[in-house]
Amino acid sequence: MPKRAIKKWMPDPSKFKDHKSLAFLGDILHEPNLWHINRHGVARAFLVGLFFAMLPVPFQMVLAALVAVWINCNLPISVALCWITNPLTMPPIFYFNYWIGAKLMGKPPQDFDFELSLAWLSSKLVEIGIPLYFGSLVMAVFLGAGSYFLIQWLWRRKVRHDWRVRVEARIKRRQTG
Repeated sequence: MPKRAIKKWMPDPSKFKDHKSLAFLGDILHEPNLWHINRHGVARAFLVGLFFAMLPVPFQMVLAALVAVWINCNLPISVALCWITNPLTMPPIFYFNYWIGAKLMGKPPQDFDFELSLAWLSSKLVEIGIPLYFGSLVMAVFLGAGSYFLIQWLWRRKVRHDWRVRVEARIKRRQTG
């Protein structure tokens, strides 16, 4: 994995550790694995971040941060991945999740015109909400687990490649010198 590139974009942990408004967290932010970039921490951060990005719940970043601290994975990556669902990407992502949920439940996806009113929400909430949340949960598990295994595989592949290059360079140096 591009460890140097990831480190370049990572925030400085000391800024968060010394921040006055985060003092109530105590020593939680001093845990080195929350800021360290390694195969396991980054893979778990992708799992957490993409899982919560796919769920239509409020405070996705807070939930991702709490779970990241709980399972001891990279905190900034897990929180940043929640930004995949932003106001521009939410409608197509959540419609796709609704479509997946409706198909898996055996219901035909319904065409609906969105209205921002309490009457519309109360009448359509069960009709649209259950397939939406089911599809979102399916996609969250699929993307979270898939990204975890993909990161693990890519990281191992990169390490094996770098190892092979070093061995070949060592052999070449021995043959020439």
